Amino acid sequence: MERIPFTKKGLEKVKEELTRLERVERPDNIRAIEEARAHGDISENAEYHAAKERQSFLEGKINELRSVIGKAEVIEVDKGSSDRAVFGNIVLLYDLQTDQEVKYQLLGPYESEPAEGILSVASPLGQALIGGRAGDEISVKTPGGIQEFEILEIL
Repeated sequence: MERIPFTKKGLEKVKEELTRLERVERPDNIRAIEEARAHGDISENAEYHAAKERQSFLEGKINELRSVIGKAEVIEVDKGSSDRAVFGNIVLLYDLQTDQEVKYQLLGPYESEPAEGILSVASPLGQALIGGRAGDEISVKTPGGIQEFEILEIL
């Protein structure tokens, strides 16, 4: 069974999401189905079909989150700096194409928010960074083409 890395905080967010789906979203959707059914003929009832589609989505998401929680491995993030990029580190990069510095924290796939500076260790860039040291240059194949970076600092 493949383990999924999490910070303690990240796993708690996933558990909270699961609880919200099970205790709020699912019951609300069941009520919506019952209401739509009460309107009569369900064969042409758009509200009913939308609620059933939502039910399918919710059940899929609930099953996914249960599976993820079962595979979760909480990794303690070391607050000290490291000479190599590892899970939890913040890595300062120099983008060789744009001549800009970018900073990413390396976390698990369910905690990833690239726009917020949080990068999944499972992403192409995350995988290329793991084990890297300050001064290393890395090339990453992305859908937009090859991107090149220099690791400036590991925080």
